[in-house]
Amino acid sequence: MNRTALFPGSFDPITVGHVDIINRSINLFDKLIIGVGINTNKQTMFSIDQRVDWIKKTFSGNQKIEVLAYDGLTVDFAKKCDAQYILRGLRTSTDFQFEKAIAQMNLYMSNQIETVFILSTPQYSPVSSTIVRDIIRHGGNVKQFVPESVKY
Repeated sequence: MNRTALFPGSFDPITVGHVDIINRSINLFDKLIIGVGINTNKQTMFSIDQRVDWIKKTFSGNQKIEVLAYDGLTVDFAKKCDAQYILRGLRTSTDFQFEKAIAQMNLYMSNQIETVFILSTPQYSPVSSTIVRDIIRHGGNVKQFVPESVKY
């Protein structure tokens, strides 16, 4: 059986923290699907097509990675992709509390899908898409916080 994981997120935009989690976890799985979520309740800065394109460019050399857009429940998308795992990165204890509740609900909805947590590398703990978007809105330079593929 292939070990397939889904790494879901809005990736608005993808950050070096996301890249670090992906690079550090890829050897745990046979395939990693990066699921770019479409959340109609969330106002994004960048289009879904732009976010998917940036991620595809960032990981273009890695055959184990697939990038797909999705909407709806993450656990349902994981089932559709035949993923046995949902991968989540944790930066802070607040992230853990939030992600733990979601992981438990996902397990309740599908006991075939386990959530795997990877702790962020300390240097990337303060980096979040929310903060990066705020820097962009105010004309700041985010080059050190996003992969080279992110051009806006």
